[in-house]
Amino acid sequence: MAEVTPANGQDTTQGQADGPQLGLQKIYVKDISFEAPNAPQVFQDMGAAEAQPQIQLNLNQKAAALDEQTYEVVLTLTLTCTLDEKTVYLSEVQQAGIFSLSGFPDTDREAILGVYCPNTLFPYARQVVTDLIQNGGFPPYFLPPINFDALYAEQQRQQSMPAAPPANA
Repeated sequence: MAEVTPANGQDTTQGQADGPQLGLQKIYVKDISFEAPNAPQVFQDMGAAEAQPQIQLNLNQKAAALDEQTYEVVLTLTLTCTLDEKTVYLSEVQQAGIFSLSGFPDTDREAILGVYCPNTLFPYARQVVTDLIQNGGFPPYFLPPINFDALYAEQQRQQSMPAAPPANA
């Protein structure tokens, strides 16, 4: 069997192990909920020609260290559909992933956990939400893309702003 040696004569296996490393260990649904509290009446209400359901999306993400190099990132999507102030449906999904990160500076690690990891989880969460809504008897709703880079930048901007003085000061 032939041995392959890099052209510059250096051993590349050691250099690869020393650099920053990012790994995805697991993607899973941590929690899931679907409610249609006003069914079956809501199906008749939605059939009316003037019916205009309103959809509100709440998005949350959090990262927790499992050990020095392993993190659980949870992306929570809560979708509430209302019609004339009545809840049509409420869908909530906590899509989670376990990521291993090593060799990154703190600022890069925070950005990876705040941008890359949620970007990785979002397509899975979007599919679960779409399936829940459709399986609940409603027309499918496809979540638009989310710019996690912009959300992270806004979060960083808000954290760097000085605290507002009390209103009665």
